[in-house]
Amino acid sequence: MDLLLAGGTGLVGGEFLMQGLEAGHRVISVGRRPTGKASQEIVSGFSELPDLPTADAALCALGTTIRQAGSRAAFRDVDYSAVMDFATAARNADINHFLVVTAVGARAESSVFYSRIKGELERALQTLGFSRLDIIRPGLLLGNRKESRPVESLLQRIAPISDRIMRGDWRRYHSIQARQVAHCLLALTSQTVPGVFIHHYDDIKTLLEPPTDGIT
Repeated sequence: MDLLLAGGTGLVGGEFLMQGLEAGHRVISVGRRPTGKASQEIVSGFSELPDLPTADAALCALGTTIRQAGSRAAFRDVDYSAVMDFATAARNADINHFLVVTAVGARAESSVFYSRIKGELERALQTLGFSRLDIIRPGLLLGNRKESRPVESLLQRIAPISDRIMRGDWRRYHSIQARQVAHCLLALTSQTVPGVFIHHYDDIKTLLEPPTDGIT
């Protein structure tokens, strides 16, 4: 399977890259920095992407924080504009399946800036005409990031305690390992049923469960 990947130097994207290659897929990285590991590297800014090769699916794991970006405008440039530039280029390459990692709580009408941008992105992606769109909304991502994110580091340390109270609707905020999200994304690349599918914590965990061979 040929897979286009944006965000291959990040936490989830890096995990997806390694898992995809180990599974025997051809993973083509698209981004400002080379991964040094992908089957093919397309190094470019997202606002000036060249024509992309067609593929079985395109996956976007781009994301930053307002603190890292430096401003709300810079954050939006990454988490909305760059993602949309990549998605548009993928659609122009006749790719019909797009997968994107956003965040739990994404809602275009949210009063929280971060959640509102994620929600606006999800809404805009649905206008591009993909046959299948998979939206992954994880809670706190667990894993070793290359860059420093002090708030996330603190949340990771208290996650074993906070996860215990994540019940009912709050379960979607449960922390999850980045490698598990990547594994879920890899499993979803082979899905062909058309439509828009939103996956929260329990949906991701279900996709990770081994088949029961008809045993219930």
